[in-house]
Amino acid sequence: MVRGLLCVALLFVTVNARAEIWPEKEWAVGTALAGPAVDALDAYAFPPRDDATRTGIRTDALLVIRDGEIIYERYAAPTTASTPHLTWSVSKSLMATVLGVAYGQGRFKLSDPAARFYPPMKQHSKVSMADLLHWASGLDWQEDYEYAPLKSSVVAMLYTRGHTDMAQFAADTEAAAAPGQAFRYSSGDSTILSAALKGMLGHKAYMSYPWDALFQPLGIRDATWETDADETFVASSYAYLTARDLARVGLLMARDGRWGERQLLPQDWVAFNRRPFDRYKAGQDEAVPGGHWWLNTGAPRPWPDAPATTFAALGHWGQALFVLPDEHLVIVRYGDDRDGSYRHNELLKRVLAAVRS
Repeated sequence: MVRGLLCVALLFVTVNARAEIWPEKEWAVGTALAGPAVDALDAYAFPPRDDATRTGIRTDALLVIRDGEIIYERYAAPTTASTPHLTWSVSKSLMATVLGVAYGQGRFKLSDPAARFYPPMKQHSKVSMADLLHWASGLDWQEDYEYAPLKSSVVAMLYTRGHTDMAQFAADTEAAAAPGQAFRYSSGDSTILSAALKGMLGHKAYMSYPWDALFQPLGIRDATWETDADETFVASSYAYLTARDLARVGLLMARDGRWGERQLLPQDWVAFNRRPFDRYKAGQDEAVPGGHWWLNTGAPRPWPDAPATTFAALGHWGQALFVLPDEHLVIVRYGDDRDGSYRHNELLKRVLAAVRS
């Protein structure tokens, strides 16, 4: 009897191992979503588009992956399945994922001071890698775009006096709080992380590292990542990927850093990404920060219609990579939203209704 149960258990494990689907050159295509709930999703995500005024919800791409297969995919011209789309601040989570590979190679510890790898941070010598990953450097950063451009640190870094050496500009920001004590969303923190990675690797290895460490192992073929004049990747903003390629990063995270039989990211790194920063105060941002990812935790949850285990990479104007481990879903949404009418929770609610119908 025991032997019989053991055989059944082994058969169960074997069947489930064989059933796990990974994208090769292309994604596998599963049974497409259909029915009234899909019509409701389409109506929300792809209403008639007003390109003249750029008002309303303006989805460029929506891709839903379940168990490693495409079950929904739609684009709005000129974006197509082969268009590398600007990810804006989704780039921050991409840099965290690249750093995860370096972490697994033993190149740094979370407790290491950033100044160890990027000397301009010696003026903020107690800021650790973990502090930067929590957006908790303590630097007096102003993350404003359209609403206060004259006072915006990020506008100055990307477009005016800081644009030639963005990490140096961020490191020159004065401190407003002790490191690790307060959350303050900052593209500067993300850019310093990028410069720290360059310090770990050396310039030559750094210039190909996102491709060598992450993109190529995942089969990502159409990634572009801009640098500043000092050849530091603009980790805050300027990575471009197709929706299908970004979904590969989501699947990697959904499966705890494993790609096929290779543990590309250490499991403790993924756990750090998904652990809430304990000094975050409710309402400081749209979602709860983890290690350069956003979490659906707290009371109330940021996206109440999605499972509490949902986490995401989010960017300006509606860019989003959602990972829903409990539902075996990865969702990529690219957009060009300008007036604030789009809501992540509404999209998640409608995707889940379509998947469950």
